[in-house]
Amino acid sequence: MPKGVMWRQGDALVECFGGSRTAASVDDFLAETKGRRALVAPPFMHGAGHWIAFGSWNAGGTVFVPSIPERLDAHDIWSMVEQEKIDFLLIVGDAFARPLIDQLKLQSYDLSTLTVIISGGAALSAHYKDELLELAPHLMIIDGLGSSEAGGQLTHMSAAGGATTGTFPLAPNNHVLSSDYSEVLQPGHVDAGHPEAGWLAKSGRLALGYLGDAEKTAKTYPVINGVRYVVPGDRAVLTSDGLVELRGRDSVTINSGGEKIFAEEVEMAVKSHPAVLDCVVTGRPSERWGNEVVAIVHLRANTSTTHQELIEEAAKHIARYKLPKEFIYVDHIVRSPSGKADYRWAKSIANPA
Repeated sequence: MPKGVMWRQGDALVECFGGSRTAASVDDFLAETKGRRALVAPPFMHGAGHWIAFGSWNAGGTVFVPSIPERLDAHDIWSMVEQEKIDFLLIVGDAFARPLIDQLKLQSYDLSTLTVIISGGAALSAHYKDELLELAPHLMIIDGLGSSEAGGQLTHMSAAGGATTGTFPLAPNNHVLSSDYSEVLQPGHVDAGHPEAGWLAKSGRLALGYLGDAEKTAKTYPVINGVRYVVPGDRAVLTSDGLVELRGRDSVTINSGGEKIFAEEVEMAVKSHPAVLDCVVTGRPSERWGNEVVAIVHLRANTSTTHQELIEEAAKHIARYKLPKEFIYVDHIVRSPSGKADYRWAKSIANPA
């Protein structure tokens, strides 16, 4: 069922739909942003899709949808960019990036008008950004972090020569709260007595809460020292130089051997191997560890690898205690139409009845 997050229209306009925080008038706002030609690759049922569409319309821009809306067709996407002179392309993480990259390697397209690719709703791995930037060095690739509960929160831009994933500059009205919600943490808190990742939070213009669910609203929108925050569920660390390092969603955290392991972090490490087309990570019961990490892997066509090779590649990116204890190979990774991982499916594969 939909979450049923209730927003005031004026707050949603600014926090979700691209309304300006600084323009003094409507004319000033349109002067800042008019002319965008945005191709929205994910379905409008996904927040990223309809937010970008509303934002483009509100700014006097043009919204394009794929000619083949039932599924992602990479040739269709790049052909539309070329034919319609698209300057702004929205995708959802690795599930969209991989086929788009593969198609660019098969066929040449005129992407000279395309200036921005933004990924929202799922992480876009750094090595995929590097591949895109090698094929089209003029691009800016932007990670957008947000949620139905918080609206837009953080953005990070990668350009040719230095792509990263999971680290964001701290934006105004964004914070990291302690695990027990008792305080707002300061930069460098991991070295100052808070060894665990805290909660990414936001203040300012916020949603009213969940329709008909006061208990869930109170938990997600806590009040600390008289200030109301929203805590959508992401774990994060605020480094000593003021950067937010995202750890992952608490709902898919695996508690193994007394340590918290974030599924998304392991997924990105495994997907860094060139033979891996897609990967979803989940936990399953273990007598020794309590829970153990299991990676469900879809290999690229006509490629092969071994458990040890995957372990060696993943170990370059994450601590060894986070490495999968088992790899399960499948012909297809189940994701939602918006590209998000289906962790219920992953658990059913890792824990067959």
